[in-house]
Amino acid sequence: MATKKNTTPDRQLLISKYTDHCLVHGKRPESVYKFAKDNGFEESHFYKHFSSFEALEKHFFAEMFNHTLEILEKSPAYTEYSGTEKLSAFYFTFFELATANRSFVMFALKEGGTALRNLVKLKELRTAFLPYAEAILEKPFETYGHRVGKVQDAALREGAWLQFLSILKFWMDDTSASFEKTDIFIEKSVKASADLVYNIPLKSVLDLGKFIWKEKFNA
Repeated sequence: MATKKNTTPDRQLLISKYTDHCLVHGKRPESVYKFAKDNGFEESHFYKHFSSFEALEKHFFAEMFNHTLEILEKSPAYTEYSGTEKLSAFYFTFFELATANRSFVMFALKEGGTALRNLVKLKELRTAFLPYAEAILEKPFETYGHRVGKVQDAALREGAWLQFLSILKFWMDDTSASFEKTDIFIEKSVKASADLVYNIPLKSVLDLGKFIWKEKFNA
Protein backbone atom coordinates (compact mmCIF):
# COMPACT_ATOMS: atom_id res chain seq x y z
CA MET A 1 0.00 0.00 0.00
CA ALA A 2 1.30 3.44 -0.88
CA THR A 3 2.47 5.70 1.90
CA LYS A 4 0.06 8.54 2.52
CA LYS A 5 1.20 11.81 0.98
CA ASN A 6 0.24 15.40 1.64
CA THR A 7 -0.31 16.35 -2.00
CA THR A 8 -3.87 16.08 -3.32
CA PRO A 9 -3.76 16.75 -7.07
CA ASP A 10 -6.67 18.14 -9.06
CA ARG A 11 -7.45 17.11 -12.64
CA GLN A 12 -5.29 19.78 -14.24
CA LEU A 13 -2.25 18.87 -12.16
CA LEU A 14 -2.69 15.19 -13.00
CA ILE A 15 -2.90 15.98 -16.71
CA SER A 16 0.15 18.24 -16.49
CA LYS A 17 2.21 15.61 -14.65
CA TYR A 18 1.06 12.88 -17.02
CA THR A 19 1.77 14.77 -20.24
CA ASP A 20 5.17 15.82 -18.92
CA HIS A 21 6.05 12.21 -18.09
CA CYS A 22 4.99 10.95 -21.52
CA LEU A 23 7.01 13.59 -23.35
CA VAL A 24 10.13 13.27 -21.19
CA HIS A 25 10.18 9.46 -21.23
CA GLY A 26 8.52 8.82 -24.59
CA LYS A 27 6.03 6.40 -23.06
CA ARG A 28 3.22 6.16 -20.54
CA PRO A 29 4.03 5.61 -16.86
CA GLU A 30 4.37 1.93 -16.01
CA SER A 31 1.35 2.00 -13.72
CA VAL A 32 -0.94 4.37 -11.88
CA TYR A 33 0.69 3.26 -8.63
CA LYS A 34 4.19 4.21 -9.81
CA PHE A 35 2.96 7.43 -11.39
CA ALA A 36 1.36 8.45 -8.10
CA LYS A 37 4.38 7.43 -6.02
CA ASP A 38 6.83 9.29 -8.29
CA ASN A 39 4.74 12.46 -8.04
CA GLY A 40 4.07 12.43 -4.31
CA PHE A 41 0.39 11.58 -4.02
CA GLU A 42 -1.73 8.53 -3.26
CA GLU A 43 -2.92 6.21 -5.99
CA SER A 44 -6.50 6.75 -4.81
CA HIS A 45 -6.19 10.45 -5.66
CA PHE A 46 -5.74 9.56 -9.33
CA TYR A 47 -8.85 7.37 -9.33
CA LYS A 48 -10.96 10.19 -7.92
CA HIS A 49 -10.62 11.83 -11.32
CA PHE A 50 -9.76 9.15 -13.89
CA SER A 51 -10.24 5.40 -14.18
CA SER A 52 -7.12 4.93 -16.32
CA PHE A 53 -4.46 6.75 -18.33
CA GLU A 54 -6.61 6.36 -21.43
CA ALA A 55 -9.51 8.04 -19.64
CA LEU A 56 -7.19 10.92 -18.79
CA GLU A 57 -6.20 11.24 -22.45
CA LYS A 58 -9.85 11.28 -23.55
CA HIS A 59 -10.49 14.06 -21.06
CA PHE A 60 -7.48 15.98 -22.37
CA PHE A 61 -9.01 16.15 -25.85
CA ALA A 62 -12.46 17.00 -24.50
CA GLU A 63 -10.92 19.87 -22.54
CA MET A 64 -9.35 21.16 -25.75
CA PHE A 65 -12.86 21.34 -27.19
CA ASN A 66 -14.20 23.12 -24.09
CA HIS A 67 -11.33 25.60 -24.04
CA THR A 68 -11.84 26.33 -27.74
CA LEU A 69 -15.48 27.25 -27.12
CA GLU A 70 -14.54 29.38 -24.12
CA ILE A 71 -12.17 31.40 -26.30
CA LEU A 72 -14.71 31.78 -29.11
CA GLU A 73 -17.57 32.79 -26.84
CA LYS A 74 -15.50 35.63 -25.40
CA SER A 75 -15.50 37.25 -28.84
CA PRO A 76 -18.56 39.47 -29.50
CA ALA A 77 -18.12 38.91 -33.24
CA TYR A 78 -18.52 35.13 -32.89
CA THR A 79 -22.21 35.37 -32.00
CA GLU A 80 -22.87 37.22 -35.25
CA TYR A 81 -21.19 34.61 -37.45
CA SER A 82 -23.11 32.27 -39.74
CA GLY A 83 -22.97 28.56 -39.00
CA THR A 84 -20.13 27.85 -41.41
CA GLU A 85 -18.21 30.89 -40.14
CA LYS A 86 -18.57 29.60 -36.57
CA LEU A 87 -17.34 26.16 -37.63
CA SER A 88 -14.38 27.71 -39.45
CA ALA A 89 -13.53 29.80 -36.36
CA PHE A 90 -13.76 26.67 -34.25
CA TYR A 91 -11.29 24.83 -36.49
CA PHE A 92 -8.79 27.69 -36.55
CA THR A 93 -8.94 28.13 -32.76
CA PHE A 94 -8.86 24.40 -31.98
CA PHE A 95 -5.79 23.83 -34.13
CA GLU A 96 -4.03 26.82 -32.60
CA LEU A 97 -4.48 25.06 -29.25
CA ALA A 98 -3.43 21.77 -30.79
CA THR A 99 -0.25 23.40 -32.10
CA ALA A 100 0.50 24.77 -28.63
CA ASN A 101 0.24 21.16 -27.36
CA ARG A 102 1.49 19.46 -30.52
CA SER A 103 4.08 17.21 -28.88
CA PHE A 104 1.54 15.51 -26.63
CA VAL A 105 -1.24 15.43 -29.23
CA MET A 106 1.12 13.67 -31.66
CA PHE A 107 2.27 11.30 -28.91
CA ALA A 108 -1.27 10.37 -27.90
CA LEU A 109 -2.59 9.87 -31.43
CA LYS A 110 0.47 7.98 -32.69
CA GLU A 111 1.18 5.86 -29.62
CA GLY A 112 1.97 2.29 -30.63
CA GLY A 113 1.44 3.14 -34.29
CA THR A 114 -2.23 2.09 -34.21
CA ALA A 115 -4.12 5.07 -35.58
CA LEU A 116 -7.59 3.48 -35.46
CA ARG A 117 -7.17 2.44 -31.83
CA ASN A 118 -5.96 5.90 -30.89
CA LEU A 119 -9.02 7.54 -32.45
CA VAL A 120 -10.93 6.13 -29.46
CA LYS A 121 -9.15 8.83 -27.45
CA LEU A 122 -11.28 11.38 -29.30
CA LYS A 123 -14.51 9.79 -28.07
CA GLU A 124 -15.36 12.48 -25.50
CA LEU A 125 -14.39 15.22 -27.94
CA ARG A 126 -16.69 13.68 -30.56
CA THR A 127 -19.53 13.47 -28.01
CA ALA A 128 -19.22 17.22 -27.42
CA PHE A 129 -18.54 18.18 -31.04
CA LEU A 130 -21.55 16.51 -32.69
CA PRO A 131 -24.31 18.49 -30.91
CA TYR A 132 -22.24 21.66 -31.31
CA ALA A 133 -22.01 21.17 -35.07
CA GLU A 134 -25.70 20.32 -35.34
CA ALA A 135 -26.67 23.41 -33.34
CA ILE A 136 -24.66 25.94 -35.34
CA LEU A 137 -25.06 24.66 -38.90
CA GLU A 138 -28.04 25.91 -40.85
CA LYS A 139 -30.24 23.26 -42.44
CA PRO A 140 -29.81 23.28 -46.24
CA PHE A 141 -33.53 22.80 -46.87
CA GLU A 142 -36.78 22.88 -44.92
CA THR A 143 -38.23 19.53 -43.95
CA TYR A 144 -41.76 18.61 -42.96
CA GLY A 145 -41.16 15.05 -41.82
CA HIS A 146 -39.54 14.17 -38.50
CA ARG A 147 -37.60 11.26 -39.99
CA VAL A 148 -36.24 13.33 -42.88
CA GLY A 149 -35.25 16.08 -40.46
CA LYS A 150 -33.34 13.63 -38.28
CA VAL A 151 -31.50 12.27 -41.31
CA GLN A 152 -30.54 15.80 -42.38
CA ASP A 153 -29.29 16.67 -38.88
CA ALA A 154 -27.25 13.47 -38.70
CA ALA A 155 -25.72 14.14 -42.11
CA LEU A 156 -24.69 17.66 -41.10
CA ARG A 157 -23.08 16.70 -37.80
CA GLU A 158 -21.38 13.53 -39.08
CA GLY A 159 -20.15 15.39 -42.15
CA ALA A 160 -18.64 18.05 -39.88
CA TRP A 161 -16.97 15.35 -37.78
CA LEU A 162 -15.43 13.73 -40.84
CA GLN A 163 -14.24 17.17 -41.91
CA PHE A 164 -12.67 17.69 -38.48
CA LEU A 165 -10.85 14.36 -38.74
CA SER A 166 -9.57 15.23 -42.22
CA ILE A 167 -8.19 18.53 -40.91
CA LEU A 168 -6.63 16.74 -37.94
CA LYS A 169 -4.89 14.28 -40.28
CA PHE A 170 -3.68 17.10 -42.52
CA TRP A 171 -2.36 19.03 -39.49
CA MET A 172 -0.52 15.97 -38.19
CA ASP A 173 1.20 15.55 -41.55
CA ASP A 174 1.79 19.28 -42.12
CA THR A 175 5.47 20.29 -42.27
CA SER A 176 4.97 23.91 -43.33
CA ALA A 177 6.20 26.81 -41.19
CA SER A 178 3.65 27.72 -38.50
CA PHE A 179 1.42 25.04 -40.07
CA GLU A 180 0.23 27.66 -42.52
CA LYS A 181 -0.88 25.00 -45.01
CA THR A 182 -3.32 23.67 -42.42
CA ASP A 183 -4.88 27.14 -42.29
CA ILE A 184 -5.26 27.06 -46.08
CA PHE A 185 -6.74 23.57 -45.90
CA ILE A 186 -9.29 24.67 -43.29
CA GLU A 187 -10.35 27.63 -45.40
CA LYS A 188 -10.72 25.61 -48.59
CA SER A 189 -12.33 22.63 -46.85
CA VAL A 190 -15.01 24.73 -45.14
CA LYS A 191 -15.76 26.66 -48.34
CA ALA A 192 -16.00 23.49 -50.42
CA SER A 193 -18.28 21.73 -47.93
CA ALA A 194 -20.49 24.83 -47.61
CA ASP A 195 -20.79 25.03 -51.39
CA LEU A 196 -21.69 21.35 -51.61
CA VAL A 197 -24.35 21.61 -48.94
CA TYR A 198 -25.82 25.02 -49.68
CA ASN A 199 -24.84 26.13 -53.19
CA ILE A 200 -23.42 23.15 -55.11
CA PRO A 201 -21.03 25.02 -57.44
CA LEU A 202 -17.98 22.98 -58.46
CA LYS A 203 -15.30 25.68 -58.44
CA SER A 204 -14.41 25.54 -54.73
CA VAL A 205 -14.64 21.72 -54.70
CA LEU A 206 -12.20 21.54 -57.58
CA ASP A 207 -10.01 24.15 -55.87
CA LEU A 208 -9.83 21.97 -52.74
CA GLY A 209 -9.07 18.90 -54.88
CA LYS A 210 -6.20 20.68 -56.62
CA PHE A 211 -4.76 21.82 -53.29
CA ILE A 212 -4.86 18.29 -51.84
CA TRP A 213 -3.33 16.82 -55.01
CA LYS A 214 -0.51 19.36 -54.97
CA GLU A 215 0.29 18.78 -51.28
CA LYS A 216 0.08 15.00 -51.31
CA PHE A 217 1.40 14.03 -54.71
CA ASN A 218 3.59 16.89 -55.93
CA ALA A 219 5.49 17.61 -52.74
